[in-house]
Amino acid sequence: MTQQQSERSIVLDPTHAAFGTDTVPADLGRTHFIGIGGAGMSVLAEMLHAQGVAVDGSDRERSSKTDRLTALGIPVEFGQRADNVAGAETVVYSSAIKPDNPEIVAAASAGVRIVHRSDILALLMNGKRAVTVAGAHGKTTTSSMLAHILVHAGVDPSYAIGGSIQGPDGTTLDGGHAGRGPVLVAEADESDGSFAKYHPTIAIITNTEADHLDHYGDEAHYQTAFVDHAGHATDHVIICADDPDNRGVIAAMPDAVRSRVIAYGTTSASDLADLDVSSIAAYVRIASEAESAGSGSERFTLELPGAITGATVAGGADVSLDVALKVPGVHNARNAAAAITAAVLLGVAPDAAAQAIAGFLGASRRFQVRGTVKQVTVVDDYAHHPTEIAALLDAARRRYPESVIRVIFQPHLFSRTRFFAREFAEALAKADDVIVTGVFPAREKQEDFPGVGPETIVDAAAGLKDQAAGTWIQAVGDMNLAARMMAMRAHHGDVVFTVGAGDITEMDQVLLAALEAHRESCE
Repeated sequence: MTQQQSERSIVLDPTHAAFGTDTVPADLGRTHFIGIGGAGMSVLAEMLHAQGVAVDGSDRERSSKTDRLTALGIPVEFGQRADNVAGAETVVYSSAIKPDNPEIVAAASAGVRIVHRSDILALLMNGKRAVTVAGAHGKTTTSSMLAHILVHAGVDPSYAIGGSIQGPDGTTLDGGHAGRGPVLVAEADESDGSFAKYHPTIAIITNTEADHLDHYGDEAHYQTAFVDHAGHATDHVIICADDPDNRGVIAAMPDAVRSRVIAYGTTSASDLADLDVSSIAAYVRIASEAESAGSGSERFTLELPGAITGATVAGGADVSLDVALKVPGVHNARNAAAAITAAVLLGVAPDAAAQAIAGFLGASRRFQVRGTVKQVTVVDDYAHHPTEIAALLDAARRRYPESVIRVIFQPHLFSRTRFFAREFAEALAKADDVIVTGVFPAREKQEDFPGVGPETIVDAAAGLKDQAAGTWIQAVGDMNLAARMMAMRAHHGDVVFTVGAGDITEMDQVLLAALEAHRESCE
């Protein structure tokens, strides 16, 4: 088979389940990871290595994750070449890898088993008390919160989180850990449909607002995928009832699945007209939610019914928890409610869960303060969907009620920009000053989306404020230029946010340096 023929015949389908439930890690043989330094790949490689599987991999360049893997004795090659897969029995890829990748081509030509990373994660869930966190928004924060609680409870869980966690004193903790305990916490990525392979003990669903329509085609297919995912949970489904789309998912569940649902939310159960609370296992109420008002914390009361506390509280009594978070926003109160509920179901005492989460500083790139220069604070956030941006800016107003809020937003994916241009504009209108930079393409190509760019969102913003769009929101394709422009017009007390799932995070240092230079030039 020639390389050209091989490329044409290779089909990478992340939704195809490669293993049965009786497969064990030892069956994999020598396993090679393409892109082993990725956040979602490195932890899987480490977990397999810890179970005695011969693991190696390749990546484009060295990183802290590849350094860690090398220190553990896992060989890593830099540069992706056909000879890297020689002798491999299993080759693992992520959705970022294309069929023309030289290692994929070589593996296919040699008849090597090629599996998606989700197959490895599904395999590792076997024999564990697995908790998956799925949803359009909040997956990383919620799974990070749960892992944080379990670590502090002495459970030593394994966890595979699609990002890092903010540690004390500005340090960053890796989002993956191969623990010795019986629990595995994992983000369940719905973007490519691969989460259909997972059969967790507990499935958390944060929200099901339409996203990834490039894969699903329409909202109905997107929500059906979550109904199916919920049905795979062997124990409970923890799902936010504040989200109307989630309530539709609950209504579409078979009775046997719905009876295992634990819903949570800020709304009184009696006010949820489209949710029959009597048909589910329990409802967890987020009550007495208080304004953070610049205090740097979010405080609320969490009402846990006895149906949840029975494993840890004598007599299964109802428990009312006072919870204080260092991460602002009502959306984070919801994330915390899901994490605490799951932790209690796993055997953590409610008071211990609440105390542990009080020390959670946030997932990396989630409302992460990068520095302050000339009394201008720079904050970085991963928000890349309109609802996430709206929640971020609402939280910003709560944390910085007297500040001018400025945003540099990098759209992620041309398809998402086209689908949600008006929604992006409406969310960004919550800020005082916005620059939209060039689109981060990820897996897409500009030529497939002619005319879609930062101007798409700016044009959609027409009429949203009394001012003309050009006065509060503008398009600047070059993000370096956008950062320098924003630094020049920021004043004492302002807060500047870099927002997006791409490489906009690199502009934080550009902003801080430009602010410093501007200060020095004015002294």
